[in-house]
Amino acid sequence: MALSKPISGRQAAGADDAPAAKRERRKEARPGELLDAALDLFVEKGFAATRSEEVAARAGVSKGTLFLYFPSKEELFKAVVRENLSGRFAEWNEEFETFEGSAADMVSYCMKVWWERIGATRASGITKLMISEARNFPELAAFYQQEVIRPGTLLIRRILQRGMDSGEFRRVDLDYAVFSIVAPMIFLIMMKHSLGACAPQDYPLDPERYVQSQCEILLMGLCVRPDVGS
Repeated sequence: MALSKPISGRQAAGADDAPAAKRERRKEARPGELLDAALDLFVEKGFAATRSEEVAARAGVSKGTLFLYFPSKEELFKAVVRENLSGRFAEWNEEFETFEGSAADMVSYCMKVWWERIGATRASGITKLMISEARNFPELAAFYQQEVIRPGTLLIRRILQRGMDSGEFRRVDLDYAVFSIVAPMIFLIMMKHSLGACAPQDYPLDPERYVQSQCEILLMGLCVRPDVGS
């Protein structure tokens, strides 16, 4: 009977290390998997109706493991918002600083890119959730105001101010002009997640055409025209 070849120490160590490395990679990926599962459930069911154990089950871990990373459902929701929305403002502000087109180009770019990166994704459901449940969870509403609404409003103000400073836009009330950009986007979110079910089936809303139309209407009101004056 042939003798088996002895296993070297390196081979034995490699065999032992492979499962350990796999477990380590799985552990590193776990927070992202939990955030993905939480986003899905928050958008599907809302904040109040989503249970922590459901998030854990969808991510394939125990409830105890979930709480190792996120000590409460509220903290889990905040992490979802930071991952999908507020954590992107550094990127968007950098784009503002380096943008080389006109102010009108920037408004169009802002609305188009917002739809592509947020509106058309699962993350848009967070806004619908906040509209529905903010009054029942004042702490989360205050968090969302600080992390999303305030920086978003500030960025839009900067875009409009840039246009006024360059003489491209008329002088407008910035506090309220901001809503001229935000409101059409909120409508589009609500059509996607709620109101769309009430729309006539023979009149579908094409998001790209809608955004383009809103940009054109908005810029007709903002841009200075020589025959009208500022």
